[in-house]
Amino acid sequence: MNKPTLVIMAAGMGSRFGGLKQIEPVSGKDEIILDFSLFDAHRAGFDRAVIIIKRENEEDFRRLIDHKAGKHMEIEYAYQDINDIPEGFEVPEGRTKPWGTAHAVLAARHLVKGNFCVINSDDYYGPEAFKVMYDFLAENSDEEGKYNYSMVGYEVQNTLTENGHVSRGVCQETEDGYLADIVERTKIMHHEGAIAYTEDDGETWTEVPEGTTVSMNFWGFTPSILREMEAGLPAFLTEALANNPQKGEYLLPKCVDELIKAGRAQAKVLKSHDRWYGVTYKEDKESVVAALQALKDKGLYPQTLWD
Repeated sequence: MNKPTLVIMAAGMGSRFGGLKQIEPVSGKDEIILDFSLFDAHRAGFDRAVIIIKRENEEDFRRLIDHKAGKHMEIEYAYQDINDIPEGFEVPEGRTKPWGTAHAVLAARHLVKGNFCVINSDDYYGPEAFKVMYDFLAENSDEEGKYNYSMVGYEVQNTLTENGHVSRGVCQETEDGYLADIVERTKIMHHEGAIAYTEDDGETWTEVPEGTTVSMNFWGFTPSILREMEAGLPAFLTEALANNPQKGEYLLPKCVDELIKAGRAQAKVLKSHDRWYGVTYKEDKESVVAALQALKDKGLYPQTLWD
């Protein structure tokens, strides 16, 4: 089996943040959050990464990645292109928004041969996640009649910002630790001394108990997911172009959920107890910089990651 590959989604713009937050420095060493993920991945055993970007941002990413992580890992780039859709479909006039996370991962379909994991470029996941994921991907393959996937689950209280709401996939697990259901809640935040989400702009709130497992888009796959998502893309486009042509998105968690509900896949929930950090809002940056420096000061990372 080929060694697992790390696939990184970095093609989206941070609308709430207000810019290309994937390459926003979070240390005085010109390091970005992705440097920490690549460092943790390399320590866990990954030696190859495919970074999915917009082609026009390639120079910026190469400037930040190639002379650092690129000296220790094989780094390749894939390009999410809004025009990369099946024959017979056209991009609606005026649409600039990418087609979503499943379409992003498909951009890497020609570069991934074996098992792989998928992460966001602008989330700090912590070292535990990469270790448990690498071990799973190195040891597991599809079973007869069922795809064998995985997901790193975080405790919801470890994934919030003090500066607004976040989007998280709230998970339900089976007794033996597999994903039973995942529902995207787009507005989860601290609210009146608890953690809660709203679906009606704050008219009503539903509490999410501490300890609830949520997804941070850290998935482990066999190559079968690429075939399944490519096969499902025409049906998605047909529905999206009819009902939401400007903003419809082909979402990775939804693809996984549909395969699980159909009995064609299972996803083992791997656990991380690390704290998530991310710059969802501009106001988050100061606290993220301080938190990552504190991890360096504790000896969890060298003061300069790629020395």
